[in-house]
Amino acid sequence: MFRVIFHLDMDAFYASVEQRDNPGLRGRPVIVGAPPTQRGVVCAASYEARKFGVRSAMPSATAGRLCPDGVFVRPRMDRYREESRQIMQIMAGAGATVEQMSIDEAYLDLSALCQDGDTDASLRKALPIARELKQRIRAERQLTATIGIAANKLLAKIASDHKKPDGLTLISEKEKVQFLRPLPVRALYGVGKVTEQVLNQSGVQTIGDLQDYPGDLRAIVGSFAGQLKQFAFGEDNRPLELGDEIKSISGEETFLNDTDDRKILRTCLKEQAADISNRLKRRRLGAHTVQVKVRYGDFSTLTRQITVEEPLTEAQDIYRLGCFLLGREKLVSRPLRLLGLGVSTLREPGARQLGLF
Repeated sequence: MFRVIFHLDMDAFYASVEQRDNPGLRGRPVIVGAPPTQRGVVCAASYEARKFGVRSAMPSATAGRLCPDGVFVRPRMDRYREESRQIMQIMAGAGATVEQMSIDEAYLDLSALCQDGDTDASLRKALPIARELKQRIRAERQLTATIGIAANKLLAKIASDHKKPDGLTLISEKEKVQFLRPLPVRALYGVGKVTEQVLNQSGVQTIGDLQDYPGDLRAIVGSFAGQLKQFAFGEDNRPLELGDEIKSISGEETFLNDTDDRKILRTCLKEQAADISNRLKRRRLGAHTVQVKVRYGDFSTLTRQITVEEPLTEAQDIYRLGCFLLGREKLVSRPLRLLGLGVSTLREPGARQLGLF
């Protein structure tokens, strides 16, 4: 049976919900997060704000400097979750198998609904379904979505990144190799900043360079070489994951003596963030939610968390948000017996912005 996979990506989801609910914000650079005059971070940014370089996990003060006319709006996570539930109901109503990746992103397998003479004919048969789903989201939720269509998850994700916002792109099996050639290697699943730098230093800038690479990629990327080569040619056999995937990654440390020494606590957080980042990258995942956990001498325990729109993979971003939570919630008001840091709402980090387009 030919596979037909959709990748649905809501456009600037948090900010778009705010612009929809408050028409006065439409067309303006909306930044979801704490105001720049307070200690805080950006959870999401509209496309108008992204033009100024504003991104998730950035300190609000930095966002305010980059985008002086930005309109800062406090996040309403309950509102976004309810909106996500409504959108996923629309997806399920299409008769597809759905793997929800995050609050604003999902894969849909429509293979059973779109069978035709060959793979590309099946993919073309899916186009009217994609258009109808986009129209329903626009009509029922007053929001826009981008959908990528392909024969596997890798290509469907790349297709949805191709034209945003409100895009619809199909990558056919016949044209996939040529479609991939000009894209930067970072567009491939599993290629993060470090892998990209190593490849670039070896003269591999584009996916076409990977396709043509004459040497042994294992000398550059180790055991990832075989799969990376397959990805470069648009081959991906990963199934949709419907419940068995890892849900969170965390670490914690119990101190020999209760402490509120900032240097000790910062060192602890940095080590935990580095470990979490490494584990995320090994699994080729990104995290939307960062959580801190503290336990005091009397064994009372508190946890606090923050969710951002773009997936996090870098230790410095995870560390920064951990420090922010400790400071915002005044959790180090007395010596700590235990300090923990964790991430959840995990998904493929992907490549949200492809420079060529």
